[in-house]
Amino acid sequence: MGARVLILSWEYPPVVEGGLARHVRKLSEQLVRDGVEVRVLTRGDRAPGADPEDRHGVLVHRVREPTFPRDDVAAFIRWVDHMNDDMRATGLELGGGFDVVHSHDWLVAAAARRLARRWKVPWLVTVHATEFGRHQGWVKKYPQSHIHGVERRMVRDADGVITCSAYMREHVAGAFAIAPTRVRVIPNGIDPTDLQPMADLPRLRAQFAAPDEKLVLMVGRLVYEKGFHLALEAMAKLVERPGGVRFLVAGTGTAEGELKAQADAAVAGHDLAQPARVGHDRRAA
Repeated sequence: MGARVLILSWEYPPVVEGGLARHVRKLSEQLVRDGVEVRVLTRGDRAPGADPEDRHGVLVHRVREPTFPRDDVAAFIRWVDHMNDDMRATGLELGGGFDVVHSHDWLVAAAARRLARRWKVPWLVTVHATEFGRHQGWVKKYPQSHIHGVERRMVRDADGVITCSAYMREHVAGAFAIAPTRVRVIPNGIDPTDLQPMADLPRLRAQFAAPDEKLVLMVGRLVYEKGFHLALEAMAKLVERPGGVRFLVAGTGTAEGELKAQADAAVAGHDLAQPARVGHDRRAA
């Protein structure tokens, strides 16, 4: 009999809040291709007791939750606690038999911990980001202190900890006072089947830069955490130098308008002609 894995995530397609949903989806589908039975416990609009969804071989069990409060962090934490209670109850209905419980970030840590301990199986945690990092270390006041505490306990209690980069391994070790050797780095990858090669790459490049110009391309979700605002700030200084450089930022996200305004301000401030473009041309991505 093959391995059985239960993965917990607060988002899974078609419920997508950010990059975590995509990460968990690709991981789950690859495990299925490798012969592992994968069940994902997440949230979504699905009636209690309904049969799981079969999404590309991944069996997805959803708990129905109300829309979470976006502008009240204290209310959001209460919402998370309620979601974990529901996930634990739904998980227990699955009856166990799993070889490992794998959870992603603090939002589902409580349910994952209790299920893994109930079934006496290893609990694996992937840390994608931390409250300590999001707030540059300012986590002494509620609600940041609460989230930081949940993350600290999660990392210290888990049987295994994964990060997606060596930088995050050192960050997690330092923020939660654990040995770096307890953290395994598994870098994010790409799915080559998602890529669409261009038949005429020079023609595409010519839309953004002249043949004698250097073209710098940055691709990603346009949100504050990705640091595009810092890159644009640095670009404004670089374009002062002679040599002909064009910058292209490709992606979508909540910070798109703000980044476009920042790029426009850089153009106006240096009296330059289009030194940077920000947008969502998927052909460039």
